[in-house]
Amino acid sequence: MSTNRTALLLIGFQNDYFHKEGILTGALEDVSGRDRMLENTLNLIEEVKDRDDFLVISTPIQFTENYSELNEPTGILKLIKDTGAFLKDSSGSQTIEEFSRFSDSILEIKGKRGLNAFSNTNLEDFLKENNVDRIALAGVVTSVCIDSTGRSAHEKGFEVTVLSDCTAGRTEFEQQFYCDQIFPLYAAVETKEKLIQTKPEVSA
Repeated sequence: MSTNRTALLLIGFQNDYFHKEGILTGALEDVSGRDRMLENTLNLIEEVKDRDDFLVISTPIQFTENYSELNEPTGILKLIKDTGAFLKDSSGSQTIEEFSRFSDSILEIKGKRGLNAFSNTNLEDFLKENNVDRIALAGVVTSVCIDSTGRSAHEKGFEVTVLSDCTAGRTEFEQQFYCDQIFPLYAAVETKEKLIQTKPEVSA
């Protein structure tokens, strides 16, 4: 007998987005929304970290010194390169301090070099090996890494849930627009409370 699992996928919880001295902190204009979603995410991790039907996974983005992974980047990836954000071994690329108390519970999948957490990582294989059939997304930025990863997960056959109160956009409008108009095209949009109520399905 095996239990179908949900993977709580944590995206972008790094100092360059969250620390007061982070290089890209200003990119998240909705500061109160960001802080609120962080508190909600911490509470959610506490709730599910010891459940057999959940895995908690972090996929940090990190680049080498010359950003050789980026070939003529545009948009936010160009901004990352131009500002020197998320450099490997820099303080800005490190996981936020608030997650330190969960260090034994959060599995880290390394190798992410772009917007999509499946790109250049073994995330897909790891999820399948661990009986994961649903992915719940938490983190930033809603319109970029959350959307990119969610679409990819859907295309790979996973059931996708975007947590409306555990994700944040650059602005409040962006967050609301994606939760209302974009995510429902390929994913369920739920709160953390509904996710916690999920009961595991057991298959032979």
